[in-house]
Amino acid sequence: QVQLVESGGNLVQAGGSLRLSCAASGIIFSTYAMAWYRQAPGKQRELVAHVTVGGNTNYADSVKGRFTISRDNAKNTVYLQMNSLKPEDTAVYYCNARRAFFDYWGQGTQVTVSS
Repeated sequence: QVQLVESGGNLVQAGGSLRLSCAASGIIFSTYAMAWYRQAPGKQRELVAHVTVGGNTNYADSVKGRFTISRDNAKNTVYLQMNSLKPEDTAVYYCNARRAFFDYWGQGTQVTVSS
């Protein structure tokens, strides 16, 4: 049974920082590309950051220079360090694991940034 469990979401003031974690089980974590998506109320889910099996990363333009995605294969965990948070970063953040035809999602964690 595959599980992706996000944690770390919270209410934070603009300019603050949060670190999200996603712990995976039931998959061979090191063989999956991992990503963080977010969905704000009334908007489509969007890709925030992605890390490949080899550790290459890419980011949405809106978070470049502020967010950092990383993975720890020994802990089966992917992280999203979020700095200089803005009210427009408010959303539910979802963890995603993908390999070939396999695509798994976590339940989401709420991030709210107050102005």
